[in-house]
Amino acid sequence: MATVISSPNRILSERRFFTGMALAILVTVFVGFARSFFLRPLFPDWPSPAETIFYVHGAAFAAWVVLFVIQTSLVAGGRTDWHRRIGPYGGALAVAMVVLGVLGALIAAKRATGFVGIPVPPLQFLAIPLFDMALFTTFVALGLGQRRDAQRHKRWMLLATISLITAAIARWPGVAPYGPLAYFALTDLFVVALAVHDFRARGRMHAVTVWGGLLLIVSQPLRLGVMGTDGWLAFAQWATGLVGVVGAIR
Repeated sequence: MATVISSPNRILSERRFFTGMALAILVTVFVGFARSFFLRPLFPDWPSPAETIFYVHGAAFAAWVVLFVIQTSLVAGGRTDWHRRIGPYGGALAVAMVVLGVLGALIAAKRATGFVGIPVPPLQFLAIPLFDMALFTTFVALGLGQRRDAQRHKRWMLLATISLITAAIARWPGVAPYGPLAYFALTDLFVVALAVHDFRARGRMHAVTVWGGLLLIVSQPLRLGVMGTDGWLAFAQWATGLVGVVGAIR
């Protein structure tokens, strides 16, 4: 039987947990994109996108992760007033990220060489980032809509950020050759950590952890199931055809 943490200790435990998760995500993203983005000058021969839009995309997504660390730190420090003031800017950034994420995925899938460093046919792999963007949009919308309920809000926003890190994990040294199953399994460890925290602090999983975590995890085999179908490939071919002009941006 689980031992539930007492209320004052639970507040402290939650603050530490969500701050720790934010920092773990920051490290995950930095390691994944260090060679192709963050430390690019130190790795001049490392394969990186040629299109300018991907550096704008990278800056926006990096800004989200940094903002997530800042927001969780503000709550942990008791500065919820500043957390609320910054919130609308996070919402605007999320909208920009979805646009850039979808556009970037379509441009990458249209390339003959496909997604940089990903050994999966590009039209098939397109299912991975597009599902990520759909989940991110859903989780952020729910998080913003339930922002007055702190327990729901913080979990939706954490799950939204977790849904983004698969791309970084796929670019970890030594991970890429193992394919999407490895990327997803490592991503799911973050969901497991949230579930374990809930059990330890509350004696049960929060409803958002259950349903949001299930949605994220179930979407993974769903992507793998549809990505090679004729219907998906036809859709991917059509969608990438819409960005022919944009894909030429350098």
